[in-house]
Amino acid sequence: MNDMRITELRRLRGWTQERLAEESGIAVRTIQRVEGGNDASLESLSSIARALEVPVRELFAADGVTLLKPDVQGLDDRTAADQDRRDAFSRSWRYLYSGVGIALAFLTIALIASRVWPGVTILLLGAYWVVGSLVGRFLMTTVIDPWLDRRYPLSRSRRSVASS
Repeated sequence: MNDMRITELRRLRGWTQERLAEESGIAVRTIQRVEGGNDASLESLSSIARALEVPVRELFAADGVTLLKPDVQGLDDRTAADQDRRDAFSRSWRYLYSGVGIALAFLTIALIASRVWPGVTILLLGAYWVVGSLVGRFLMTTVIDPWLDRRYPLSRSRRSVASS
């Protein structure tokens, strides 16, 4: 492994190893090993760089950057590509939910105009938005996000970042 700057970057933020581990989502022991000069997986390096808000190449000493293996040099690009794909999938999920809701709103308007179930249709529309939101969040947390984590290992859920 090339000379690493992780300790320096972590200390510049005033973080402990435990804080870096929490922010990056990897074990404290892994942080200790990497800071001690041991090799790390590309996923670990990507997670550390993302937590420190620097490109992966910034984790290495300046003289070591030119000596990086090609798979490490392209890690920032692959991380960005994985994140773009993950974000596109998440957006599609939200668009599907909103599209069905809008279609139901038009159906509700048509049913009210035709005087078929006027009160019930409004309740059903409200139930769709409330229950659909809860079910959608549940599915994102328990099914979709774990699947996206496996499919795009260099990406991170924007939802969990925004809520922390």
